[in-house]
Amino acid sequence: MDRIAGVPIPVSGPAPTGSTNAYVIGRSDALLVDPADESDELERALDRRSPAAVLATHAHPDHVGALAHYADEYDLDVYARSGYEKRFERATGVTPDAGVRDGDVVSAGEFGVDVTSMPGHAPDHVALTIDGVDATSMPGHAPDHVALTIDGVDATPGDGRQVPTERRGARVLVGDLAVAEGSVFVGPPDGDMRGYLTALRRLHARAPGELLPGHGPAIDDPRAVLGRLIAHRLDRERAVLAAVRNGHETPDAVVDAAYEKDLSGVRDLARRAVIAHLEKLAVESAVEWDGERARPVGDR
Repeated sequence: MDRIAGVPIPVSGPAPTGSTNAYVIGRSDALLVDPADESDELERALDRRSPAAVLATHAHPDHVGALAHYADEYDLDVYARSGYEKRFERATGVTPDAGVRDGDVVSAGEFGVDVTSMPGHAPDHVALTIDGVDATSMPGHAPDHVALTIDGVDATPGDGRQVPTERRGARVLVGDLAVAEGSVFVGPPDGDMRGYLTALRRLHARAPGELLPGHGPAIDDPRAVLGRLIAHRLDRERAVLAAVRNGHETPDAVVDAAYEKDLSGVRDLARRAVIAHLEKLAVESAVEWDGERARPVGDR
């Protein structure tokens, strides 16, 4: 039996692939991650692994839809990102038993999962590294986002920098930080583009061996995919900045100038992503942004 069972679960709300990957880590006293909805396949995996606890990479509905159900059904200890317990409780209806912080290790049977804060997609987002479930806080997509790291092995990034041995070559459960194809949505109300790019760079520097995303297939070329996602965001940022410098002030006007592809059905997402870029550029003093209009710095 592999130490990790991944189960794609169809979800009715917006999700990049129409499903969310739930994970069960450990062969006994396992850790359940991101139970989006009730699923017969997930329940079979849980029954084989006798879960002891549940944790979400972040508290978006498509990652926690069945968390309350499984916490009650299997009498699980419930973990949430420290500092975001109220956000978690609003999303799930469950009061967490304990909080996890950057660098904490959560038990997953015979393994420890290392938690890393990775905001950006959401403020509470974390990543989980397995062989400790290492909850690494990685906001950006969401402020509470974390990543989980699994199976640390010795590896070298290739650019001379040193990465701790327990991080290199590891499997990392990344939630909504990365997808094998396409890109991750980052925009208000939860998204922070600066945080997201920082999270991607932080994960890239750790030279993981495999990424287990919240949506879609596993990523077996992590540094290439992370590099692509970083480049995509920076290309879009340059287009947004050029649009502002060319006199486009409102988010809608910037969308029209910065996007060349057909936005049918996703224009609102593009508009919100542009706002996230404008917020980042304003913090970096590249533009002036009042929440409605953007202007080049010094343009009065």
